[in-house]
Amino acid sequence: MRHSAGSDDGSARGGQGRSGPLEVVQYEFRGVPVLVAHGDYDPASITPLADALLSAAEKYPTVVVDAAGVGFADSTFLNLLISVHRTTDLRVVAPPAQLRRLLELTGSDKVLKVRADLADATS
Repeated sequence: MRHSAGSDDGSARGGQGRSGPLEVVQYEFRGVPVLVAHGDYDPASITPLADALLSAAEKYPTVVVDAAGVGFADSTFLNLLISVHRTTDLRVVAPPAQLRRLLELTGSDKVLKVRADLADATS
C-alpha cells in the first residue's frame, strides 16, 4: 500500500524551503501501515500528515510513524501523535534527537510507544 497525501499549497513551510505540497509516503510492513514523516512540522505544515494519520487510525488497529526524517517538530506534531494514540495503537519509530528530546521533556515518551526500528515497532 503506497499512497501519497497532500493538501496544503506549500505557501507556508515553517522554514522547510520546499515548494509544492508535502507528500506523506505510506506503505505496509508486516501487515502494519507505516507513514513516513519527513521535514519540519508546525501549524502551517502539519495538515497532510494529520489527514493521513487520522485516516489510517480509523482503518487499522496499529499504525506506525517513521519519524527518522523529521527535521523539526513542535507541539503541533506532538499533539497530533497523542491524538492518534488515543484512537489506535500508535508506534513512533526512530525519532531524531530533537524529537526524542521533545518527547522526553513533555513525558510523552512514557505514553507513546517509541521504538528504535521498524522491526521492533511491528513485532
